[in-house]
Amino acid sequence: MILDHNIDWDISTGLIPYPDALKRMEALQGAIRDDNARELIWLLEHPPLYTSGTSADPAELLSQRFPVYHTGRGGRYTYHGPGQRVGYILLDLAHHSKDVRCYVHALEGWVIRALGDFGIEARRAEGRIGIWCDTPDGQEAKIGAIGVRVRKWVTMHGFAVNISPDLSHFSGIVPCGISEYPVTSLAALGINATLSDFDAALLSTFPDFLNSLAKPNENCRDTAS
Repeated sequence: MILDHNIDWDISTGLIPYPDALKRMEALQGAIRDDNARELIWLLEHPPLYTSGTSADPAELLSQRFPVYHTGRGGRYTYHGPGQRVGYILLDLAHHSKDVRCYVHALEGWVIRALGDFGIEARRAEGRIGIWCDTPDGQEAKIGAIGVRVRKWVTMHGFAVNISPDLSHFSGIVPCGISEYPVTSLAALGINATLSDFDAALLSTFPDFLNSLAKPNENCRDTAS
C-alpha cells in the first residue's frame, strides 16, 4: 500500500516471529539509508514474547514464561503478543527532520491522535515513557509503548498499542520499568475495536504525523521521552 510517494505501508497478517521482523528491519534500514528502498510503515502482530531495550534491568524480568529477545531499541522490557498492534517505522529523518527527540514526540502524538478516534483521552506523562490514559475507575494506566532506534538518521522499531491482548501476559516483566501503574487496552476500557479499526485510525491521522515531522515544535525537545 502506498499513501505517500516515498512511504509504503505493509499490514501483515498472522503472527510474525520477532527474529524475522528484526532481520527485515535491519536489512531495510541499510537499504533506505543507501536510497535502495522506500521508507516503510509496517503494522503487525507477534506471538507472545518479551523484548529488552538498551536500558533493561535484568531484575525486571520476573518470569521467562515467553521467549526473551534482546534488541537495540531504547527502553527497558516490554511485551508483544496477539491482540497488540505493533508498528515498525522505518523513515529516513534526513528527508523529514534530523531531530530524534522531535521524531519520538511526533510518534507519540500520532498514537495519541489515533486513540482519540475511539474516544480515549490518551497522553504523555512527564517522567514516564509510553502512552497513558485513565481507566473507568480513574486509575492511570499505560496503553501503549514507544521504543525506537536511529542509525545514521534511519529509524527502526516504533510503537505497540494494546487493542485486545491478554493483559496477564505482562505479569512476567515490569513493563518499561514502571511498577506503580497497570497496563490497559481498548478492550479493557470497554471499547470493542479490532486491529483493522485501529489501523484505519492510524491511516487517517498519518498526515498529521508527517506534518509534525516536517514542522517540529520546539517544545518537543523538552517533552519527548
